[in-house]
Amino acid sequence: MPASTKQNVIILLGAPGSGKGTQAKKASKEFHVPHISTGDLFRENLKNKTDLGKNANTYIAAGKLVPDGLVLDMLFDRVSSDDCKNGYFLDGFPRTIPQAAKLEEHLKNNANPLVIHLECSDESVIKRISGRLSCQNCGAVYHRVFSCPKSEGICDSCGSFLIQRIDDREDIVKERLRVYNIQTKPLIEFYQNKQYFININGENSPDIVYGDLIKACKRLIWNRIS
Repeated sequence: MPASTKQNVIILLGAPGSGKGTQAKKASKEFHVPHISTGDLFRENLKNKTDLGKNANTYIAAGKLVPDGLVLDMLFDRVSSDDCKNGYFLDGFPRTIPQAAKLEEHLKNNANPLVIHLECSDESVIKRISGRLSCQNCGAVYHRVFSCPKSEGICDSCGSFLIQRIDDREDIVKERLRVYNIQTKPLIEFYQNKQYFININGENSPDIVYGDLIKACKRLIWNRIS
């Protein structure tokens, strides 16, 4: 396949709270390609009651993990859409080495891949997530340290009370990190010796991280087809 027709596939890796979702959304707009997360894929298929969504729901309703094969079917169906022809950002996928191997097999020579790891310590992640506060009315997000509301416990936008989501509690965050370190962190070793892997310091300010991410994309992806 000629280089000009290859999809530019950017995979963002990082612990929960590393900022990969926020950065992917912003960068996808700059490069005019979709931002795809597995969470959105599930919600979209369930909402539209697709065959894939119905199959996934049988596992979800039973409290079981959705099998890799079904997750991959959803992903490959999504990235075959016209809006992905120039590429896409992947957020939250792959999560395991078997998923990564299947993704590589699918992409083969038809993509310009780039894997960006937003590197953050467990301590930084715990501080970031456990300090978050959310508006129970409009959904605005604040932070006890980094982005305080003007009035304690009150949303600047709508005046409603701010709450801490259950999954943002420190004990829950530590459990999410434990699972990440067992299941997903090995992906770093899987990718790190490949020419298209790069580490970015995710503990810098969001603007610096974004600048580093954009530079990496332009240098390692978009200049291949310019």
